[in-house]
Amino acid sequence: MVRFNVGFVIFPELTQLDFTGPLEVLARLPQSAIHVVAKSEAPVLSDCGLSVLPTHTFATCPPLDLLCVPGGRSGVVDAMGDRETIEFVRRQAGAARYVTSVCTGAFILGVAGLLRGRRATTHWAFTELLPLVGATHEKARIVKDGKVITAGGVTSGIDFGLSVAAEIAGETVAQAIQLSIEYDPAPPFGSGHPDRAPDDVGATVFPRYEQARTAFRDGIARAVTV
Repeated sequence: MVRFNVGFVIFPELTQLDFTGPLEVLARLPQSAIHVVAKSEAPVLSDCGLSVLPTHTFATCPPLDLLCVPGGRSGVVDAMGDRETIEFVRRQAGAARYVTSVCTGAFILGVAGLLRGRRATTHWAFTELLPLVGATHEKARIVKDGKVITAGGVTSGIDFGLSVAAEIAGETVAQAIQLSIEYDPAPPFGSGHPDRAPDDVGATVFPRYEQARTAFRDGIARAVTV
């Protein structure tokens, strides 16, 4: 039986839903095998305190059919500057059928040189930084350019997972997965995107990202030598 190898690159201070959202979908693909990959076998602490146990290290991970890089704030800044992480992503991306990211994981792909000349998306607060890694921002929840797929912020990872599941296994399988996880979102508020959020909500949230954007700019600038 031929397995479809799905690998998630994890690192300290990642945002767990960037990872666990698409994981929940893609783990249900027929004949798939999930690989949770980190630098070592030690538990990896997410930015909300959830600890994740890798199944493989960079050295033991098999060739991946789908590579997915989740995001995070300080975690991504550190990962961008980590030579082993970037080299692993580059190496696996070479033969992978799909090279993907969720949220700010796009900048790890970008520092690895995988977004140059491509359309991409990321969390809304960081889209203006995509040109720093050679990408053109496309305003969409999921952007596919060749074999590279980028998803927007956090919860968009579930949409991305279902979208790629449909491409791999067909819409019936993807819809069956959606039904199985009862993914039928009906949020109590319509403030999930800056275009729709009330002004007072935006005024509360927007300033929180100023420092993070500066950290990302500096991290990208340092990482060009990685």
